[in-house]
Amino acid sequence: MDFAFDARTEELRAKLLAFMDEYVYPAEAVAEEQRALLASPWDTPAVVEELKAEARRQGLWNLFLPDTEYGAGLTNLQYAPLAEITGRSPQLAPTALNCAAPDTGNMEVLTQFGDEQQKKQWLEPLLAGDIRSAFAMTEPEVASSDATNITTHIERASDGTDEYVITGRKWYISGAMNPDCKIFIVMGKTDPDGEDIRRQQSMVLVPRDTPGVTVRRAMQVFGYEDHSHGGHAEVIFDHARVPVSNLIGEEGGGFAIAQARLGPGRIHHCMRLIGMAERAIELMCRRAVSRTAFGKALGRQGVVHNWIADARVTVEQLRLLVLKTAWLMDTVGNRGAHAEIQAIKIATPRAVVDIIDRAIQLHGAGGVSQDFPLAELYAGARTLMIADGPDEVHQRSLARRELKKYL
Repeated sequence: MDFAFDARTEELRAKLLAFMDEYVYPAEAVAEEQRALLASPWDTPAVVEELKAEARRQGLWNLFLPDTEYGAGLTNLQYAPLAEITGRSPQLAPTALNCAAPDTGNMEVLTQFGDEQQKKQWLEPLLAGDIRSAFAMTEPEVASSDATNITTHIERASDGTDEYVITGRKWYISGAMNPDCKIFIVMGKTDPDGEDIRRQQSMVLVPRDTPGVTVRRAMQVFGYEDHSHGGHAEVIFDHARVPVSNLIGEEGGGFAIAQARLGPGRIHHCMRLIGMAERAIELMCRRAVSRTAFGKALGRQGVVHNWIADARVTVEQLRLLVLKTAWLMDTVGNRGAHAEIQAIKIATPRAVVDIIDRAIQLHGAGGVSQDFPLAELYAGARTLMIADGPDEVHQRSLARRELKKYL
């Protein structure tokens, strides 16, 4: 395994670091000021569109997509240090580069499984950054950590029309509050009584303006409404009808598509989490050398030394594990890297939560305020101990894999 950056990665990394310093970090406060003046808190601040235009001009666009026809054609190993950099400003940088979830996963699904009409109608405007999208899988009535539990029905219309009728309730549907969100990828059951519980589900494309689709409310995360990501919504599908041609792939293929979607999504989250940790360490160090308590700088307190040293060691460990996972995904495929994907999904959020927590502690009341990004970073990192499968599900699967060697 050679984790040295190749020439293309070095070039993109230098451009991206400069882009962050010159454009993204200064835009953080501007975006908040502009959002306060918008008619709706879910509208996009003008500075975000300016960032997108500049990123596209510089060639920092769709870096996440390895498909050379539609994306930058980077490997996971090449993309890892770039995604890490964007994680330092998770509310702005991924969106500016058109590399923000859930659009990234949805574009990957359409690239791999969409037909030509679906690509033309939905993938192309997503790639251009003209629209946003949402992925509707999680439901409030069932334990969505087990995707076979979903209860949303996708049924063939009984009136002879070539349509599906969708009925169900979803929540924490990321991006759905954004008025630019024009399309949902909805996972539901087309064969709820099928013998194979992993062949009961399908995915269909549902335009936001479809009659019967209601975005009911925004769901908060630790009190945040996550405006920059377009919120997390509760969405009702009340006999919403779409053409059968809106099916992605084949009937019964929804579970497999979801697994294909979540693998890259998990490592992308972990890449960005490392950037979040680096931002927290930077803030911790700046606070430690600039703040005095009990007659000496915080940076001269032994406990603060321990926090900073432990944080640095932890980040270096996490980065190596993420890079190994990226290398395996590139060389043996997502299935071959399954154990490592689970390992980083377990290790990275919990460790980054601890680092951000220490940074908050060092900042005192400021750490939990809106004057520093730490509280929002904490909310995002802590949520990723649940999103894309809670820690315990991945621990269970990984332990079974280990035990199987001895059975």
